[in-house]
Amino acid sequence: MRWWLAVASLWLVVALTIPDTQARNLRKDGEIRHGKRKRSGQGHGEARAGSSRPVKIRLVPGPTVPVEPGTNQGHTLFLQPYRNIQEQHSSYNVIPVPSDPSQPVTPLTQEEIRRIIWREEEEHREEEERLRKKDEARKKRRKERKEQEEKQRKIVEERRRKEQEALRLQVEKEEAEWRRQIEEMKRQEDELRRLEEEDRKQKEAAEREAREKERKLEEKRRRQEEILREELLALAEEEEEEHQEEVWLRGDVFQMLPKEPEEPEEPDLIPAPIPRPPAATEEELYEVEAVEEEREEEWEEREVEVGPNRGGLPPGCDISDVTVTCENAKLIHFPPLSIPELKSLSLEGNNISSIPAGAFNGIPNLEWINLKKNKLTSAGIDARAFKGLKMLSRLYLDGNLLEAVPSALPPSLQELKISENKLRRIDENSFRDMSNLVILELEGNLLSEGNVDPLGFTPLIQLSYLRLGRNHFRTIPQGLPPSLLELYLENNLIEEISETVFNQTRNLNVVSLRHNRLDETRIAPMAWINHRNIESIDLSNNQLYLVPSYLPRSLVHLVLVGNNIERIPGYVFAHMDPGLEYLYLSYNKLDGEGIEPESFFGSYHSMVELCLDHNQLLAVPSGINEMTNVHFIRLNNNRIRSIRDESICDPNHSGDSTLVALRLENNYIDPQKVSPSAFSCVRASSSVVLKPQQAERRSPHKPKH
Repeated sequence: MRWWLAVASLWLVVALTIPDTQARNLRKDGEIRHGKRKRSGQGHGEARAGSSRPVKIRLVPGPTVPVEPGTNQGHTLFLQPYRNIQEQHSSYNVIPVPSDPSQPVTPLTQEEIRRIIWREEEEHREEEERLRKKDEARKKRRKERKEQEEKQRKIVEERRRKEQEALRLQVEKEEAEWRRQIEEMKRQEDELRRLEEEDRKQKEAAEREAREKERKLEEKRRRQEEILREELLALAEEEEEEHQEEVWLRGDVFQMLPKEPEEPEEPDLIPAPIPRPPAATEEELYEVEAVEEEREEEWEEREVEVGPNRGGLPPGCDISDVTVTCENAKLIHFPPLSIPELKSLSLEGNNISSIPAGAFNGIPNLEWINLKKNKLTSAGIDARAFKGLKMLSRLYLDGNLLEAVPSALPPSLQELKISENKLRRIDENSFRDMSNLVILELEGNLLSEGNVDPLGFTPLIQLSYLRLGRNHFRTIPQGLPPSLLELYLENNLIEEISETVFNQTRNLNVVSLRHNRLDETRIAPMAWINHRNIESIDLSNNQLYLVPSYLPRSLVHLVLVGNNIERIPGYVFAHMDPGLEYLYLSYNKLDGEGIEPESFFGSYHSMVELCLDHNQLLAVPSGINEMTNVHFIRLNNNRIRSIRDESICDPNHSGDSTLVALRLENNYIDPQKVSPSAFSCVRASSSVVLKPQQAERRSPHKPKH
């Protein structure tokens, strides 16, 4: 009976300890199956602090299989995977493995095994649920963080977009203002030119009127002298009987008069008139005046009707000394003149369409012919029209309808102007035998590099001045004369300057290429850098974004007004000798970062005039205070806000001051905050222009410059 009680007690102990041990082992086995091993010694399978070592059990196949004792301390439970247990639970028993082999072993029932497995699965599901919730919480936090970042990014982008839009609007506004100012300046220039032209025309008209008045007065005086002589002769005949002696004396005097000059220059050369007899009445005086007026009218009619006396000069023409002027006289044919001593002939502003052969036979000594603003055509000018004019040096044919250079022009010609015509070609023979030509103007025609023969300018061995503006050139024409000194190609379509185009023009001094399509990348590095005579280049109103490099070494005068220049590269003027003197960069896009400390290197001792007005400068550019010979500086219409003491005047410079004028108006400068020592190098304080200044404007995000 006691033995039975001992076995029952042992069974009760085993029944209480096996479930916990089996649950821990099954959970550990489940974690291994799912690839989730417990780390750092934590988990449900560990023995809790203070608990006793669990009883080990062992799974044996069948109830009749003997139990082998374990080699380790405690008891061991051997279980197959849960699936195998479910499939084979009828063939296995779970028995505890006691520490002492002598103790009896009682296997676990299937119900107890199922409870152990169910509890393990329940704990596993709870753990998975906890991990799932934790993962969902982590994903939710990550999603919220991404949403917050996306929201912040959108806010930043929206703010940046608004700032860019505000800046763009400001730039457009400033560009519109700049264009408006340019147009206003152009309008003012056009108005000024118009006023100058009107003033010139008025002066010319006044001079012509004065000459005409003087001529008429001279003719009137001559007629009065003739009438006076006739009257004196008549009076002498009436008094012949009474004063025979005196009459002969006076007759001698009057017989000598024709030997005197026909046009006396001084009044004292006119013989003193003999006084009228006192018996003459007032009626007789009226009769004399009437006779004088009738004779004057007859003389004027005779002068107009009789052509040979005026050399065939038509109505509306004036002659003065050796010059004939028939401007705006509504002539439709070339006048048949016969004045051998004539030197100058102006037929400007008529409707002459042709020049026949022999037109100049009566005026062979002409030196200057002005045929501007007529209707001359190439077919209307006879090939022998200018033959025989061996002294002609100037010929003006501007404003006609010529399609080609007239043929057989005199070799003596030194100046030829054919601007504002319809010239379509220059071939090899266009300027044949014109070796004396010095000035040639062909502006406002239909010329291009495709219809200008490279050999066309070859005969012009003395040409110094060439104007080809307002044509259709895309490149600089080839074959320019080696003697050329000044070249003007403004208002064309020029896009590039090749390396070889100036190879033959080593004497070139002035090049004007304003109002074209040049940018700095299309100017060949070796195009003109080695020229030792080019002193002036005008590249205004092109498409430049930088001050071009490789400029001529001899350059003195550089005009870059009205481009898109944003930067002056460092040392761009350093190679010039003796150095750049005049630099005009007005109306560009230079800002605070566009001018480097070395931008003006090489011109510190040569610069005389520097114009940086109408840009976007935020401060006085560095290097200006090192210019020891500068006379004139323009910095007006920028965005300068302050003037540092040493930005314009170098305090260490001990020589005499050369700065004569300084323009700083229309910036954002507060004159009250400018130190008087900032302008210590200016000769006169009145030469510093600081007013007016603009009011500073700011946007909600950042200042507008």
